[in-house]
Amino acid sequence: MVRATIPSRTLYSTFFKKLYSALEPPRSGKTMPENTEPDGPVYRRIQYALQKRIEAGELQPGDPVPSERELARNYAVSLMTARHALEELEHEGLVDRRRGAGTFVALPKIHFNRLASFTEQMASRGMPARSRILAATVVEGEQEAAARLALPPHSRLVKIERLRQSGEQPFAVECCYLPADEFIGLLGLPLERRSLFATIERDYGIDLHYSDEEVDATPASARTAELLGIHAGAPVLRIRQALFSTAGKACVYVIGLYRSDRHTLSIRRFRK
Repeated sequence: MVRATIPSRTLYSTFFKKLYSALEPPRSGKTMPENTEPDGPVYRRIQYALQKRIEAGELQPGDPVPSERELARNYAVSLMTARHALEELEHEGLVDRRRGAGTFVALPKIHFNRLASFTEQMASRGMPARSRILAATVVEGEQEAAARLALPPHSRLVKIERLRQSGEQPFAVECCYLPADEFIGLLGLPLERRSLFATIERDYGIDLHYSDEEVDATPASARTAELLGIHAGAPVLRIRQALFSTAGKACVYVIGLYRSDRHTLSIRRFRK
């Protein structure tokens, strides 16, 4: 399921360690070793070297990246070539270029392209996931949630509201509803440290199969903004999600508010 402070220097150190072999930027500022120089245009050498430093954790999210002038001097290239390298890194989502401030390593984004828990999504990117429980109780009269779960309007529901984080970095506020009669004892489990998906599947023997979702944008309330570290009224991604078991029964309803600059919704469309 799917900040304001810069995370610690070790928080995302494993996030980028996946694609390339070692390549150090030139110490002399003049030439690259022949046995490590990638093929293609000169700007690719710079892009490759910077990407390697990001993947290795040498440059962490929020860290400044060498400027165009520094890169041009260190690699003995033109400003245009150095600029091209930074533009390619920005296109890949690895850096943010801020007018008048410089270029910085970008914070990673979460992609909604499969049914996975927040914990699973973060783990797939080498990022630690944690939750802060904001509310955990049994409620009645939540008619929309009951309807989404195909239950009578005044059914008893387990309601769990959580702030989803990686380290101290807030990513989302999620409110989950589950039928109270089917999830007895759920509130006694350590949900701060456990995936709700995994708990449902392992502790209650329910295999999750698919979800029906509605996605829109909404302004953040003052409370949501404070929790997510954004300005009140800033747009957030709102996803209403009904999760179904392999038996076709709705078992969880989730309303999630996600920082729009931290999440990407991936959609594949077919003509026929």
